[in-house]
Amino acid sequence: MIRLRTATAAVFALSLAGLLAPAPALAADTTAGPQASQSQQALTPAELQVDHFFSAYRDDILNGDPAGAYDVRRQYLTDYLNGQLDQWAADNNADPVFRAQNTPVGWSVAQGDSGAGHTTVYLTEDWGDGSTTQVNYQLRLADLVIDDLRNG
Repeated sequence: MIRLRTATAAVFALSLAGLLAPAPALAADTTAGPQASQSQQALTPAELQVDHFFSAYRDDILNGDPAGAYDVRRQYLTDYLNGQLDQWAADNNADPVFRAQNTPVGWSVAQGDSGAGHTTVYLTEDWGDGSTTQVNYQLRLADLVIDDLRNG
């Protein structure tokens, strides 16, 4: 099951709760926060881990904080994977997490298969032109540290 992120849903929920004043119109800003909000109660622990990682990493990139983004990578990824991603970035002249030269406008996560002490989470990146890219994340079941990240 795929769970989408939409900022519009969160704004709508807050306005229903009376926490936001009504606005005449909502304008989409694809450069700011995620164009998405997921019901995080429905996420598996592995999906939640990947979602938290991707959101924090993306926020730092959008805020022009590459050092912060690298710190996020060190918090969620193995040292070995970080080394592989550094090499991937050098070889491809692109961001190794986004697998592109630009930043996705939204994303969704879906639980994959588990076995041999690992589980897979499929992260689908949404791009401004309407296209998508799937990136497969592998996490260790014991501690949910991400130890592999590959194009889907």
